[in-house]
Amino acid sequence: MSVARLKKLSLVGRATQKTETLEALQELGCMHVLPLVPLPAEPEKVSERGARNAYKALRFLTDVPEPRRQIQRDRDFDMNKFVKDVLDLMQRSREVTDRRDFLAHRISQVRPWGDLDFPPDDVLAGNRLWFYQLPLKHRGALEALTLPWAILEQDHRFIYAVLIAPDEPDDDILPVPRTHTGSLPIHELEAQLEEAEIAIEALEAERVAQTRYLTLMRRNLSVAESAAELAHATQKVRDEEAMFALQGWVPEDRIDALLDMAESKNAAVLIEDPGPDDTPPTLLEQPEKRSAAVDLALFYQVPGYRDWDPSIIVAASFAFFFAMIVADAGYGAVILLGLLLFWKRMDGTPALQSWRRYGLIIAGATILYGVLVGSYFGVAPREGSILAGLKLLDLNNFAAMMMVSIVVGVLHLVLANALAARAAWGQRRAIANLGWIAALIGGFVLWLSYMTGGAATPGAILLGAGILAILLFSSEREMKQPIDWLWRLIDGLKGLAGAMGAFGDVLSYMRLFALGLASASLAITFNDLAVSVMQALKGPGILFALLILIIGHILNFALAMMSGVVHGLRLNYIEFFKWGLPDEGIVFRPFARKEVQE
Repeated sequence: MSVARLKKLSLVGRATQKTETLEALQELGCMHVLPLVPLPAEPEKVSERGARNAYKALRFLTDVPEPRRQIQRDRDFDMNKFVKDVLDLMQRSREVTDRRDFLAHRISQVRPWGDLDFPPDDVLAGNRLWFYQLPLKHRGALEALTLPWAILEQDHRFIYAVLIAPDEPDDDILPVPRTHTGSLPIHELEAQLEEAEIAIEALEAERVAQTRYLTLMRRNLSVAESAAELAHATQKVRDEEAMFALQGWVPEDRIDALLDMAESKNAAVLIEDPGPDDTPPTLLEQPEKRSAAVDLALFYQVPGYRDWDPSIIVAASFAFFFAMIVADAGYGAVILLGLLLFWKRMDGTPALQSWRRYGLIIAGATILYGVLVGSYFGVAPREGSILAGLKLLDLNNFAAMMMVSIVVGVLHLVLANALAARAAWGQRRAIANLGWIAALIGGFVLWLSYMTGGAATPGAILLGAGILAILLFSSEREMKQPIDWLWRLIDGLKGLAGAMGAFGDVLSYMRLFALGLASASLAITFNDLAVSVMQALKGPGILFALLILIIGHILNFALAMMSGVVHGLRLNYIEFFKWGLPDEGIVFRPFARKEVQE
């Protein structure tokens, strides 16, 4: 797998063939289109990728609990018109529901005053009625009013009063704000509420009837997706009188196919190599059977176009880290069993099949490492047995396990710098990456000589050479005047400031040992507790011991899975990517027809 090499392709054609050319380009599905014109200022006029309206309409219909019998064939079915009809139904349903809720709220507000028939304005000589819900303790505030008022209703908590005035009274005329009751009596509001409820039922019946087309809608989602993709790409095209122009990035191996298409449409084409100021998108070339590795690598960060493909390294190191954190062959067998139970369900698409294979790798790595540390649901193999002979690591040997973790950390960061140096070969920073490799190995050798009492000279030489390379080659600054030498040196000193970060990153790999020890220790603790309960309670002790074992190991298994995923990915995404992939890229998104499966 690798990062595909791209070419910048500019195409100019006649405006009369714009639509045909774009449709042919979409059929090829090999160009990452670049915008040659700014997007419309009005957000509602911006065409987004993806058939959002179609999926919105689909969700609206799939929420119906009991859909009607599906129509399998309908030659006159128009996806675009059907989506518009469903969205119109959604809007009408929302408006009627809002109206119903408003009327119900208004009735609850007006009911305490009774079913009032409001008099015409001329009867009150220009005055109007203003309603207040006043707590009983504030009755004295009514007595102090100069405006005419009356109490319509009263209960054990509130007084429902009405004031008469031509204009709305001041906010502080009473200790409470006025209640908005509107001008309609309750019987009129209830009549409108009934009409709204009937309208909602009618709209719901229409919605249920439209569920007959769910199957046809799912089959035609690809049409809606492709139309949305075409509209999105069209907005990036530049139109000039009788001509149009578009530009984008195309993989090198698809150039010939695109040239043939352009020739058939009488379009002119210009092909350019990426310039130093260009930022091409990143397209990872890989077989479908390895798509799980690509998904894992791209989950956190997209590598830059001029970087390297981290998929295989991330997939392999994650499986290894996960196994070290779980550190139990029994738990690995549980993962394998769960994978086998869902084996057929993960056979639908190449992507699922790839994740299924990767699951086997993770389960196998966990079982293998569990055998090496001699842990089977927290139980150690019997002395002299075959499994005991396969035990090569002792989790309780803190010094040895710390050494293993540090070695893993140093090797992982050395690999990151080596791959970064290879990708940047020919530039000064490649030498700086080699300097970091020498510094990491030299520092480790120096520490090892201190721990064992060996000679410190080899480690010191490597460390010194690495520091010198980092100091002299960390800067890519061009030399235009003598002062630039000083700035290069300053940049090198800034690069050396990462030495403490390198030290901390290596120590981060200690979590592999710590979490693995915690998982194994917790499993042993639950086993010992179960044995103690069984010995203390004769008879029912067996039942309690089984409960402790089952609940305890389920809890420990869940914690181990969580720790394995979170910390296994963290060591790749944070520590490894920091040294191996310092730049972030842009995902290559081809302008292509969409195939949506039901």
